[in-house]
Amino acid sequence: MLWLVGVCAFLLCVILIWAWAPDKNRADLEKIYATAPSAFIEVLNMRVHYRDVGPPASIKRKPQTLIFLHGFGSSLQTWDAWVAALAQDYRVVSLDLPGFGLTGANPSANYSDAFVLQFLGAFADQLGIQSAVWIGNSMGGRYAWEMAVAQPQRVDKLVLISPDGFASKGFQYGQKPSISPLLHVMRFFLPQAILEMNLKPAYANPAIMDETLAQRYYDLMLAPGVRASLLEIMRQHVLQDPRPLLGQIQAPTLLLWGEHDGFIPIRNAQDYLQLMPKAKLVPLPNIGHIPQEEQPQEGLKALWQFLKS
Repeated sequence: MLWLVGVCAFLLCVILIWAWAPDKNRADLEKIYATAPSAFIEVLNMRVHYRDVGPPASIKRKPQTLIFLHGFGSSLQTWDAWVAALAQDYRVVSLDLPGFGLTGANPSANYSDAFVLQFLGAFADQLGIQSAVWIGNSMGGRYAWEMAVAQPQRVDKLVLISPDGFASKGFQYGQKPSISPLLHVMRFFLPQAILEMNLKPAYANPAIMDETLAQRYYDLMLAPGVRASLLEIMRQHVLQDPRPLLGQIQAPTLLLWGEHDGFIPIRNAQDYLQLMPKAKLVPLPNIGHIPQEEQPQEGLKALWQFLKS
């Protein structure tokens, strides 16, 4: 019997060693993920990782500004393909939101939507941006349309890609979501294989999650303070009924939605179309929750047309 206890203890140690995932060194991550044109700026006591690119300085006209907001657990790199295409004609700004990527934890530990909107306004001010087209995916889509409600003078147009905002299983209006104790274990133990298993349903074609993409998500999930921040973001988020708010938005809005979105199904688009007087839906066939990564050219076609209109 003792030998069985010993074998079990040994196997447990092996599993713990395999799953153990301490934070990665910030300097090492910045050498990989903060190369040019990345920069850092202080906003509300946070060192914010962002990129600000655009047409050559020789072009005399002032280009329109686009601000990209990523989804939960992601980073500014999610927009790389779109940024490369759009920067020929537009000023394109992307950033790691508070709690994510190389921006990392907010020293005040405040991750409420009200704080994020304050942060986004301050970030735009520091970059000298008075108004812009705000483009957001999932959680970033919610922040984008909330900006159009709270600070409408800053929003020329909206592009919402599978936006978050309506109640769903585990997320009810006016209530903090329940957080599984298993998620707290994630702060210390996070095998890359487990992360990949949870990310693959975001794509209609799971093969999109290749080695490079998987490594990026894993590395930036292990950036200092990020996992603790993600738990705090979930703990603090109290979903508000969006219906009284969405009807206030007058900015022209493009809804991009993957028809095979397994996280926020395309049928949710009808809620936005019914409430937003200037919204238009472009469905994306054979695409999941992250069109800008899965099939960048498909969403880009609709985005180009909307920006030019």
